[in-house]
Amino acid sequence: MVLESLSIETAFIGFIIGIFVLYKGSDFLVDGTAKAAVKLGVSPLIISLTVVAYGTSAPEFAISFGSALQSYQDIAVGNVIGSCVANLLLVLGISAVIRPIKVRKSIVKREMTIMLCATLLFVIFSYIGFLDANHWIGAMVFLLLFILYLLFFIQIAKREYDNREIFEPDSSNGIHKNMFFIIFGIIGVVAGAHLLIESARSIAVFFGISRMMIALSMIAIGTSLPELAVSIMAAYKKESDIAVGNIIGSNVFNIFLILGACALIIPLDTAGSLIHMFFLLLISIIFIPIFYMKPVISRKEGMLFLVTYSFYIWYIFFI
Repeated sequence: MVLESLSIETAFIGFIIGIFVLYKGSDFLVDGTAKAAVKLGVSPLIISLTVVAYGTSAPEFAISFGSALQSYQDIAVGNVIGSCVANLLLVLGISAVIRPIKVRKSIVKREMTIMLCATLLFVIFSYIGFLDANHWIGAMVFLLLFILYLLFFIQIAKREYDNREIFEPDSSNGIHKNMFFIIFGIIGVVAGAHLLIESARSIAVFFGISRMMIALSMIAIGTSLPELAVSIMAAYKKESDIAVGNIIGSNVFNIFLILGACALIIPLDTAGSLIHMFFLLLISIIFIPIFYMKPVISRKEGMLFLVTYSFYIWYIFFI
């Protein structure tokens, strides 16, 4: 939810504490996910696309849904668009700079295609009024697609579980302990992100920045911090499927579930966000051939993503 602004001193203290909580939470979450996947015979990618992605997207849901309840359409929509852009350029960029990320072609063919279709539907629905004048239609379609998406990966997880004998057993932690790590890690990244979000928002308000600019930049970056923390930790620990799956799953979650839920409450006027939606669609389209042709996202490409994101933030504030 959108809270009253903190004092500038409290904001800086909260920012520092939030970083620490976020770091520890992401550490627990990545370890728990990787080990639970081995125990269950389910690939880390599937868990990252569902449990981890939805857990790390909780701040986006809280901010956008809470904003919709208070009729702050600009924050609700801007946060979703900004978070999706930040996930692809900022999160993936920093993760690749820390350690090059391997991307399997199967991920590009299936998961990234789903993400691209979700983004394309977002743009189309905005143009034909399915999120504004006829917002109930867009809301129901998005929520139905989210349910189908979830059921699809549950079925894949079940199939992998049925074939779990191909996985080597892991005796380092019991499954219950690993699930505790996942839950505790999600709580940590959400709590840490909340501190950082409120701190960043208060600092932005202190300097007199508009709500839309805050939503597309400061709040969007803040709500993407759980994804950033988890993907960085995953990249550092060479868990590329977790790093990439977390980002893709989060973007699908943001569009289908969060926008769908917000559109149930209030018409979403996206007219002022069209250029940002097209930018999100553009990078989603460009990423597919890049990832398909290159099995590894290098540090050089990670830097290119970060430079592109820097120009995007510059555009928000100065154009």
